Amino acid sequence: MNENSLQTRFIINILFFDQLKILNKLIQASLHLGEDSKMLKKLYFLRNKTRLVTLASSLIVTCALPAMAKDSLTLYTTREPGLIQPLLDAFTKETAIDVNTVYVKDGMLERVKAEGKNSPADLLMTVDAGNLIDLVEAGVTQPVESKTLTDAIPASLRDKDNQWFGLSMRARVLYAEKDLPLKSITYEDLADPKWKDKICIRAGQHPYNTALVAAMIAHDGEAKTEAWLRGVKANLARKATGGDRDVARDILGGICDVGLANSYYVGHMKNAKEGTDARKWGDAIKVVQPTFTNGGTHVNITGAAVARNAPHKEQAVKLMEYLVSVPAQQLYAQANYEYPIRKGVPLDATINNAIGEINVDTLPLTEIVKYRKQASQLVDKVGFDQ
Repeated sequence: MNENSLQTRFIINILFFDQLKILNKLIQASLHLGEDSKMLKKLYFLRNKTRLVTLASSLIVTCALPAMAKDSLTLYTTREPGLIQPLLDAFTKETAIDVNTVYVKDGMLERVKAEGKNSPADLLMTVDAGNLIDLVEAGVTQPVESKTLTDAIPASLRDKDNQWFGLSMRARVLYAEKDLPLKSITYEDLADPKWKDKICIRAGQHPYNTALVAAMIAHDGEAKTEAWLRGVKANLARKATGGDRDVARDILGGICDVGLANSYYVGHMKNAKEGTDARKWGDAIKVVQPTFTNGGTHVNITGAAVARNAPHKEQAVKLMEYLVSVPAQQLYAQANYEYPIRKGVPLDATINNAIGEINVDTLPLTEIVKYRKQASQLVDKVGFDQ
């Protein structure tokens, strides 16, 4: 039963209850006035009939309400709820499907495995393609057949067997001192000695960077990537540490001229409150889009997969399909400063002005992830974080 039908029955119930009140008053008045038995019989008959109709209508409404309450799903997510809640609220408003959000900061895979067949999880959402592939390899996801998803998401940004799907993108870009005369650069260029003592970056073992190193192995091979890592390490202005926003901080502080960081932090910094440190960092930088010599700009994703034992698979698929719709992709872009995964969706104004459209590298994420272990080993081998 749909919501409009239920609302109609609620109104009918109210009318029937009002009618019952009137009939009871008429019966009491008739008894008081000593009306003849024929009139009283008619009033009793009408009251009993109204009671039956009201009871039947109430039962229909009561039975329908639990069914509506069951039209829900449980989302396990490593993303902070505040970042995605506007999207979930919009989904519920459009579909009447409630989303029970469980924030799992760490250990999502271990939790779902431990819960087994009793897991309430319907949809698993996380950042980084590597984490999604870990879920698949652990056997806690299931394939989804959805033309809506495959039409909206480029093949390089989803699983070839439809086990997981990208929902939004973040690019690994170059923050640069705003007056630096630099318009274009390749990732490979950063190993050039001309950048000695001019580069800042967070730890090489951070997933943002191991993903980039893995992509470079896929493009250029292990030997060239090792040489690149050694070159970049030699060009560091400080130890590889801190976070992506610290790159902007240290550019403002004159410690370095450039640094690799994620695109969405630009939106957060440039839209921070006037006078705050974050705003000062954002105002101190410009952004250059690096590319691989034989490719595009490296991106990673936020993505999702339907849990293997999902109690509400249909609702989970509906949520994923909603998240790649044009309105949801626009909301993603505006709320989180991320890149829409669906082509043709407008960027957030700040990201559009500071970075613009990305020439996304077409190397499939599934191919890049194959080299994660090698990437981590290379980072240690060259002592990048020491």
